[in-house]
Amino acid sequence: MADKKNLLLLFDRPQEPVFMEKGETNSSSVFDVPDNYLTDRYRPIGADLTNRFGEPANSRIPVRNITLPSLRVPMELGRHEQFSLFIPKHRRIAGTLIDIFIGMRDVDDLQSMAVFARDRLNPYLFNYALSVALLHRPDTKDLTLPLFVETFPDKYVDSKVFAKIREEASVVPDGSRMPIVIPRDYTASDLEDEHRLWYFREDLGINLHHWHWHLVYPFEASNRALVAKDRRGELFYYMHQQIIARYNFERFSNQLPRVKRFNNLREPIAEAYFPKMDSLVASRAWPARVANTTLKDLDRELDQIKNDVADLERWRDRFYEAIHQGFVINTQNERVPLDERTGIDTLGNMMESSILSPNRQLYGDLHNMGHVFISYSHDPDHRHLESFGVMGDSATAMRDPIFYRWHAYVDDIFQEHKESLTPYTTTQLDYPGVQITGVTVQNESGETGNFQTFWQQSDVDFSRGMDFVPRGSVFARFTHLQHTPFTYRIQVNSSSSAQVFGTCRIFLAPKFDERGQAMLFRDQRLLMTEMDKFTVALNPGPNTIPRRSTDSSVTIPFERTFRNLDQSRPNAGTTEEAEFNFCGCGWPQHMLVPKGLPGGLQCELFVMISDYEQDRVDQDFVGICNDAASFCGVRDRLYPDQRPMGFPFDRLPRAGTDRMSNFITTNMHLSDCMISHTNQVRQRQ
Repeated sequence: MADKKNLLLLFDRPQEPVFMEKGETNSSSVFDVPDNYLTDRYRPIGADLTNRFGEPANSRIPVRNITLPSLRVPMELGRHEQFSLFIPKHRRIAGTLIDIFIGMRDVDDLQSMAVFARDRLNPYLFNYALSVALLHRPDTKDLTLPLFVETFPDKYVDSKVFAKIREEASVVPDGSRMPIVIPRDYTASDLEDEHRLWYFREDLGINLHHWHWHLVYPFEASNRALVAKDRRGELFYYMHQQIIARYNFERFSNQLPRVKRFNNLREPIAEAYFPKMDSLVASRAWPARVANTTLKDLDRELDQIKNDVADLERWRDRFYEAIHQGFVINTQNERVPLDERTGIDTLGNMMESSILSPNRQLYGDLHNMGHVFISYSHDPDHRHLESFGVMGDSATAMRDPIFYRWHAYVDDIFQEHKESLTPYTTTQLDYPGVQITGVTVQNESGETGNFQTFWQQSDVDFSRGMDFVPRGSVFARFTHLQHTPFTYRIQVNSSSSAQVFGTCRIFLAPKFDERGQAMLFRDQRLLMTEMDKFTVALNPGPNTIPRRSTDSSVTIPFERTFRNLDQSRPNAGTTEEAEFNFCGCGWPQHMLVPKGLPGGLQCELFVMISDYEQDRVDQDFVGICNDAASFCGVRDRLYPDQRPMGFPFDRLPRAGTDRMSNFITTNMHLSDCMISHTNQVRQRQ
């Protein structure tokens, strides 16, 4: 039987032929590819290739010669084209390939199928479909997928870097190579106000999070179980809602107003974006979008897209109609209620137009096609033979300022539903007998009430994505936001005579709006950024609850975001290894705290302890990756909180609650704090 870990070698150097050496220099392997598996170019010289590339390798991997299913549908996407999950044709192609990989009877057959497909299919498509299959097959889900930024670094950094990397790899022997520094802000100058947010939009960790979330939650497959995960639609809503909340926080940290919704689809897009990146697969530069570009009707025969801007408007109107009526119509012409428990989940599945949508024909493909219209705005009818811009790829979309304007509008539609729900009563919010008497935040230097941020430089290895260059590590050094680690200390008094349990919920929000005015609750609730959520045990009397920032339920540590697969992989066969892959989904720990201002950005820290009996989900968490459950859920489990995501800020307040201070009950606490930024760069140790 084949060693399933050999499947991971197929991600290595995605454009090099499958018969070339794979793996590290001192432990390289080659696949013994049957002659009939070789492409037409290499089949006549198969024996010569086997001798040439097999001799230097440390090991040879036999490939079983089997009868293979047809790749006619996956091959509809050209090998050197761009690939986008937002394009319906591409989603259908990816779904077919996922089904093929999932359907192989064992690891040997899967290896044979993948070896045959690798050199014939689009590398982006192959990577995505094989990744989804490995994540969801019972016999491979314990494998550790390579980091996407290492396999396709061209989606994340300035294209100038690659010439320097090739020079370093070709001239300097492995072990003596120096990291290549990625420029800090290379896509615009300070003449562009939006460029103040380069560190957020172009952060490698944030863009990896967005890509990995869509990998864990695919929305197209014939196997419904791959898509139908617990509260999937609600997670789509909440993860993106929190991105917008955090983005607005960052805008306040740069003295900019809240993001303006892109709610008029006929209005010119004021923001330009020039990515400064090249696609190494397509051998083309990522297209730019000039200022004041207007969306136009799409007619792109190659991508099988023929849609009008009016289609987006029609789908949007149907969303609003359903929300105001309180129900949607499914394909059987039945009413599906948009109630307070499942309504947001239904709307999330409709908005993303996954196979879980109750009626794709009626409610359309609003979210995805919004991305598509924007990404093709520079060439809507393909007359210039240009591919889509960065908004067309989940790995690159968050780089573009229009991503946040579009998703602010998408969130506005979700909020229309949320605002129709009955506000929480004090009975629903309170936890009788539990009182929070104080909250402090202390950083490593001993300072309290002040979050501290700065710049940090870190390295990531790009060697797995550098085709046709000498083997060995090649590092790129990038600059990112970082904060000083801190600890919450929460003082709680319990009047119960026995131990009770609660769920501690921590949020952070700006205290004042962009005009320096104290915010109304209805506005501030949309800026509440979830920092942490965890279960606490309360003994009778006073309790002190310490909680480290590195334990946040929102984030994954830096080492997991930018993991070196050989250094950070858990021991083979352990439970930790089985869950390592899913744990790649999570907000990056280095971006937990907004940047703040040099003189300090005034904020409010909200802490609540809710009744665990109202929150609990009875299930086994032993050995399960759940440390970033807030945005990513828990692998093969239910979402670990009965309450709506974002509780208690997911609805409008009860009557008479204009300010946050009026909202507070005894089991809540609101305290002032500051976020101070130091404009200095530190090297990661």
